[in-house]
Amino acid sequence: MYQTVLLVHSWTRWLVLVFGLIAIFRAFTGWQGRKPFAGADNGMGAAFVGSMHLQLLLGIILYFISPVGIKAFETAGSAVMKDPTSRFFAVEHLTGMLLAVVAAQVGRTLSKKATDPVLKHKKAFTWFLIALILVLVMIPWGIWNPERPLFHV
Repeated sequence: MYQTVLLVHSWTRWLVLVFGLIAIFRAFTGWQGRKPFAGADNGMGAAFVGSMHLQLLLGIILYFISPVGIKAFETAGSAVMKDPTSRFFAVEHLTGMLLAVVAAQVGRTLSKKATDPVLKHKKAFTWFLIALILVLVMIPWGIWNPERPLFHV
């Protein structure tokens, strides 16, 4: 089960990135172009936030069934905190991604509540950008772990 959830979690990150980039692009062009907030803008924001929620659910499941998560629970965290890779997945990745999900949700909520269309776009752009930056920084690739594959198979 662990390998399956890890595979799905790894592949759905691409949905988060694609939906996030499109949502940010639409919000930026809507804000700068002073465009009305269209159904497609709302839909893309919903797709971004929804994919973030799916990733959160998969990540929480992984936390409880992965070797790193099990090790964190068995050792009360002490051994995990001494190992940079384990600490990254047990603490840093989890915290950063939780903050990203919160930022995305805040952006969606604030953009829906705003009455001015330009302000809707601006709020969506700002919060979605914060969320996507957190996601990009906390994905275990490049700066964190260059030998990890971009696509699990």
